[in-house]
Amino acid sequence: MEATQVKSETAAAPEKEVKKVPEFRAPKKKRRWVKGVIALAVLAAIIVFLLSRCMGAGRQIISSAYLPYTATIRDMTVSVSGTGTIEPIQAYNVTTLISGEILEAPFEEGQTVHKGDVLFRIDAKDVENSIEQLTLNVRSAQLALDDLLKTQSDSQKDRNLTAEDAGVITQLHVEQGDAITPGTVIADVLDRDHMKLEVPFHAADAAGFTVGQTATVVVNGTGSTLTGTVDEIAATDQVGAGGTLVRQVTILVNNPGVLSETTQGTASIGGAACAAGANFTYAASDQIVAKASGDLDVLSVKEGDRVSTGQVIGVLSETDLDTQIENARIALENAQLSLENAQEKLDDYTITSTIDGQVIEKNLDVGDNINGMSNSGAAESYPAVIYDRSQLTFEMEIDEQDISQIQVGQKVEITADALDGESFTGVVDKININGTTASGHTSYPVTVLVDGSPEELYPGMNVSAKIIVEQVGSVLTLPVEAVERGNTVLVAQEGCMDEAGNVVDISAAEERQVTLGRNDDNYIEITSGLEEGEVVLAPSPQGSNMVEAMMGMG
Repeated sequence: MEATQVKSETAAAPEKEVKKVPEFRAPKKKRRWVKGVIALAVLAAIIVFLLSRCMGAGRQIISSAYLPYTATIRDMTVSVSGTGTIEPIQAYNVTTLISGEILEAPFEEGQTVHKGDVLFRIDAKDVENSIEQLTLNVRSAQLALDDLLKTQSDSQKDRNLTAEDAGVITQLHVEQGDAITPGTVIADVLDRDHMKLEVPFHAADAAGFTVGQTATVVVNGTGSTLTGTVDEIAATDQVGAGGTLVRQVTILVNNPGVLSETTQGTASIGGAACAAGANFTYAASDQIVAKASGDLDVLSVKEGDRVSTGQVIGVLSETDLDTQIENARIALENAQLSLENAQEKLDDYTITSTIDGQVIEKNLDVGDNINGMSNSGAAESYPAVIYDRSQLTFEMEIDEQDISQIQVGQKVEITADALDGESFTGVVDKININGTTASGHTSYPVTVLVDGSPEELYPGMNVSAKIIVEQVGSVLTLPVEAVERGNTVLVAQEGCMDEAGNVVDISAAEERQVTLGRNDDNYIEITSGLEEGEVVLAPSPQGSNMVEAMMGMG
């Protein structure tokens, strides 16, 4: 209570002092208060005016800072775009490695030529003379070799060590590399698989026998019977035991494995029995003997190996003759190679077209000198240029992010700046996986074949191409720029926009997650999270600049 009283007293004190002020000062105080009220009113009006202007400007900035996009259903085609330069499917820039005067040039610019047609024929007298001489060299070398080979052939039989009979090598008397002289025993050959039995038959019986006739052989001591064939019949008779005339007959049998030269047997042929028995002998027991001298260069058998009649088991060398033959063979090969090279060079003096096509340029003619590869390589320096325009092609670079979508056979839509309003089609022909990397980004060359080879397209024309990856059909879409990072969109809600479509309250917009599908150059498919007709707001580059400017002024 005391505090209240003090305050009241303190507040009342000035009123007492006012009453003491002379009366002529009271009107001044009243005029000063009125002026203050008027100033405050003016200031308030100015503030209201400024606020209204700022709010209007703010609404204008907000409206221009966002662009509205409506989610709509549209037919979408997924494609990948690029550019390229038209080229003929084949081009032949005539070049040559030789020099000389042109004798023939039977074609003109604009003319159609075919593969193999003669374009230029160049004077080749020097090469032709060289070919004649080289041909003579080849003939001479061939004759020299033939003479040496004939000499070698004559001595070949003696140098070859040949088995006269079939059998098994029971013993080798030499080794490979040994020096051999005529008469040297090379190997023993024994045929144990076949046995012979030579027995006498009465001459009257033997007169009716024939070589190859079947015979029956009985092995003494075992009683076993073998079947054989008549191998030989003696030409003359002999006097046998008791003064009878007999004739020796040799019978060949297969050895069952128990017969040896100590085994005896008898035989009968056509019911006629032999006059006496005899011991079996091996069918062949022979030696291979050298008939010439030389080193044993080849020995192709070892003890226990079987050989056939006429088989060569070794070869003796003739060092001097072999060396001469080898040198003659090398000389012939060199002569033939020189001739072939000259003939190939002669072919270079006739230049033919490697493709079917149209002559685009003819820069040399009859009487001109062609100067090999001394040309600079520029197009105008080629003797002739031929284009095959039966099909046109171009190459376009595809970004690494899109190359996985490209496949051979996909349709391509083509336009050319030089042909306003005209469009063409083509197909993807090749995909080159050898990419080119620049600034950390890789692109891959894709070759396109133009359909129909349109005459309006000329080699060198620049074209724009769109590879059709997929015809998606009708889907819900938004412009690509309407979708923000993280696959979110800003959807306008009630109160966000006025009737004119201007953004008036950005706080009324809703951020929403959407699921994206396929896209083309301008639009992207929305598979979920958005309905047809909903409006999406996306920042405008111009509006963003205005906001930044206003914030800078503030």
